[in-house]
Amino acid sequence: MVFSSLEFLFFYLPAVLLIYFLIPAKYLAARNFALLAVSLLFYGWSEPTYIWIMFLSIAVDYTCGRLVGKYKQSSPKKAKAALVASIVLNLSILGFFKYADFIIQNLSYIPLFSNLKPLGITLPVGISFYTFQTMSYTLDVYLGEASIQKNIATFGSYVTMFPQLIAGPIVRYRDVDNELRTRSHTLDNAARGIRRFVCGLAKKVLLANTAGVFYESFVQGVSNSPSILGAWMGVIFFAFQIYFDFSGYSDMAIGLGYILGFNFPENFNYPYISKSITEFWRRWHITLSTWFREYVYIPLGGNRKGRARTFVNLIGVWFLTGLWHGASWNFVLWGLYFAALLIIEKAFLGKMLEKIPKFISHIYALVFIVFGWFIFIYCDLENPTAYFSSMFTAPMVSQIAIYDLVRGLMFLAVLALASTNAPYKLYCKLKDKTVFSVIMCIALPALLLLCTAYLVDSSYNPFLYFRF
Repeated sequence: MVFSSLEFLFFYLPAVLLIYFLIPAKYLAARNFALLAVSLLFYGWSEPTYIWIMFLSIAVDYTCGRLVGKYKQSSPKKAKAALVASIVLNLSILGFFKYADFIIQNLSYIPLFSNLKPLGITLPVGISFYTFQTMSYTLDVYLGEASIQKNIATFGSYVTMFPQLIAGPIVRYRDVDNELRTRSHTLDNAARGIRRFVCGLAKKVLLANTAGVFYESFVQGVSNSPSILGAWMGVIFFAFQIYFDFSGYSDMAIGLGYILGFNFPENFNYPYISKSITEFWRRWHITLSTWFREYVYIPLGGNRKGRARTFVNLIGVWFLTGLWHGASWNFVLWGLYFAALLIIEKAFLGKMLEKIPKFISHIYALVFIVFGWFIFIYCDLENPTAYFSSMFTAPMVSQIAIYDLVRGLMFLAVLALASTNAPYKLYCKLKDKTVFSVIMCIALPALLLLCTAYLVDSSYNPFLYFRF
């Protein structure tokens, strides 16, 4: 089940909210148990085969977290052993399902292992997200950033919470520790959540899906009639597709969190207005960057042990970041590509970018960001080598590319504007005015109706990050 489906919007979500709010607020443990139950149903709807992984994750980290809390003061070695056990068990599960076939495939190129055959393992939906999320519990308890959760059902509701279970944001336990124990529900927060959810739905259904259609059109055009314009426009449309797809999901998750009484962390902050790669990664998939910074980069020494060690740490973190996105060498290359750019900016380029006109630094950032998306989609292309060649050595234009560009130019302008903070600035300027409330009462239902009409007439449209 996905947020952008009629089943979710008109059957599952209303039923969940009815069940949740029929339970009196004073019985918070019962509400948490209800969240656990409906979240397991949400996950099992599309992934019944692997629902046992959720139970295993809950059992492993609940137990290890209790052991860490029990022995942290009296026996630090035992506490550390429990933490290591949690990390090893979680990464073993993730490693088997996500990377076993990748490792086997690469080993099969070595004569000694040439008889090895892939296992054909299906990747459980959202495993990269919920593995990192559940690991954060034992890490936060060990680091003293969160208290022990003694109620296993409440802990399970954190691990399985349906709004951000499948594709984030990655909510560290410390982010919701207090809200799992006590939280308030107000009409203002509910209204805020509804607005955020509907806007996220529109991002996904109206902007991301349509950008995906243009992306596929340009890619097909390049295969028939290569051109530099067509090749770059294809990747640009993918850049918009993945942004509105992923940020749309995050907006819906955060909106649902507001309705249920949770404040999930922001995951995007208009990344395409960045003027450097460093700034881009402060604005894109913020919760993943935060997770790696808090639990990997800083423990490795961060930038506290000299420039050479800092660069080594960056390479290690970005290798893992790329590998987290998928079991394929193009994702590893994608991570190392950004590691190289970040190191260059830290070494000297960052100071230079601060001195040049902002529009030049913005163009610099966009060019390297867009090319990074080409590396990201490399294995999805039918003939990636030919496509790469088309980006630099093909004729500048082709009739197909011009036709697609003219056809999508107005929509491209909409995508570009919607990816900036201009709409949000307008919202902030108008939100306290009486007329704005009237506009929102008309606009939100109209937007929901438009999205519904699109979904009625469309095929299955999962979120891109489901497979990561």
